[in-house]
Amino acid sequence: MASTGTPREKTAARNEPEPAARVLRRFRLVFNAVRTHFRAVETRAGISGAQLWALSVVQAQPGIGVGGLAQAMDVHQSTASNLLRALLEAGLVVSAKGEEDRRAVRLQLTARGRRVLAKAPGPFSGVLPEALSRLDKRTLARLERDLGAVIEELGADEGGANIPLGSDGR
Repeated sequence: MASTGTPREKTAARNEPEPAARVLRRFRLVFNAVRTHFRAVETRAGISGAQLWALSVVQAQPGIGVGGLAQAMDVHQSTASNLLRALLEAGLVVSAKGEEDRRAVRLQLTARGRRVLAKAPGPFSGVLPEALSRLDKRTLARLERDLGAVIEELGADEGGANIPLGSDGR
């Protein structure tokens, strides 16, 4: 059977990367977009992307506690505590004991925290969560299923899902 197509088309087809290589390039595009955003955050705001997100949650929900912060960011409470510790040490938030429950901590932004947020590039939650939030439900369901297959092939630790991007996980 004779082959169809011009020599140029045949060369282009031979040079076309395999599907796995094309998908890998797509992952690189996503990771590089995220990394570029977090570098911009760190350069302009002086804090990590995860810290900026936590700071923005405290601004949006004055008086929030550590558990609420963890829930809002969809991270483990120990991760939220570690993010909070860095924000407290930097003087970006203050904590006060609850009026009714003295064990509860209520968080507030400081003037310095407001200045950091004012100069930081958005979106505060990061470019990937923002992009995902704009996708329709069918696309998200397909992505979840397909990424689940990739995660299974990797044998990835599901605990890593509770560490926000732009964080060193501490």
